[in-house]
Amino acid sequence: MNLYTLFERCLTIKYINVEGHISYNWEREDSTLYIYFQHSQGAQDWASNFNFPHRAYKAGGEEHFAHRGYLEAWECVLPYLEPKILDRSLSSIIVVGYSHGAGIGTLCHEYIWHKRSDIRKSCYGFGFGSPRVMWGKECTLCNEIWKNYLVIKNIDDIVTDLPPSWLGFWHVGTTLEIGKAGKYSRIDAHKPENILRELGELTQYR
Repeated sequence: MNLYTLFERCLTIKYINVEGHISYNWEREDSTLYIYFQHSQGAQDWASNFNFPHRAYKAGGEEHFAHRGYLEAWECVLPYLEPKILDRSLSSIIVVGYSHGAGIGTLCHEYIWHKRSDIRKSCYGFGFGSPRVMWGKECTLCNEIWKNYLVIKNIDDIVTDLPPSWLGFWHVGTTLEIGKAGKYSRIDAHKPENILRELGELTQYR
């Protein structure tokens, strides 16, 4: 699927709610698993967004630090997705998230990289309107872990600039900027219909 289709599917797929507020779903096409995470849908999701003090966790034998709210959300949904991710009949896994969901998807992609070393080269992550998730010094394997992760940022999108970098947070992977500066307000640039509109202008991604 191209970026436009991936984002459109992320917006329209029917989600499963975990712990009352964390929303995910998955689809399988042949040997490819697609995992989707929904944007903020209620007060609890927004509480997670603003629960941004960093928290330590272990991954691949190293200590990392991440946005506490997204980390706690990922830990809630992990037991439901782990059997799917560890299915050895898969040859590819694609993670897609929007906004709050992109924050969770970031950590999902990292988990897949560590757990599925057999298919790393064919695992990809896409964070549409993604906030910053990771905090502090980059890990020794960061370039490899996030090699196949793309943050899609509609220029002026306020969410992609949060939490502020001066607090120590940073974006993973590569950032693709779409749209034009000043075309939307900081809030309107994050709206799904405007992200879709700008993706539609990128003919190379259709």
